Amino acid sequence: MVDKDGFRANVAMIISDGQGRVFWAKRLGQKAWQFPQGGVSAGESAEQALYRELYEEVGLESTDVKIVQRSKKWLRYHIPVQMQRKNSKPLCVGQKQKWFYLQLTGDSNKVRFDATGTPEFDGWEWVNYWYPVESVVSFKRNVYRNALMEFSSANARFEKRSRGR
Repeated sequence: MVDKDGFRANVAMIISDGQGRVFWAKRLGQKAWQFPQGGVSAGESAEQALYRELYEEVGLESTDVKIVQRSKKWLRYHIPVQMQRKNSKPLCVGQKQKWFYLQLTGDSNKVRFDATGTPEFDGWEWVNYWYPVESVVSFKRNVYRNALMEFSSANARFEKRSRGR
């Protein structure tokens, strides 16, 4: 679903371990890392897309996470011109993303990348909350920073609680 401005509707998820760290996934066969994300299909709500993508990309189900917070608005980034698929109609110039901050409530041993026939990731790790801002591909940095800033108070509650244990 590409809108009139050329942005594809997408969901992105930050999965917290409940102790201030976040799930960081390695793209299949690459040295690139990112948060799981994926497109919103026609007739699908952002929340429905979230749970579908969560399962397709990392093998987790809705019962394995709790939605802590949603982004207030769609966050956008442009795809560099040299990476745009010129033959696709309509032309997609970027993504508009509804972000979700999730807490893993299930077992992280359930994470798997072969839930569907086309895995997107081949590795993952828990990282410091702010680490992804400087580690993601440069054209996504501002949207990552904005999402993490919006969710930072929720993450701070997790960090405070885990220090109190």
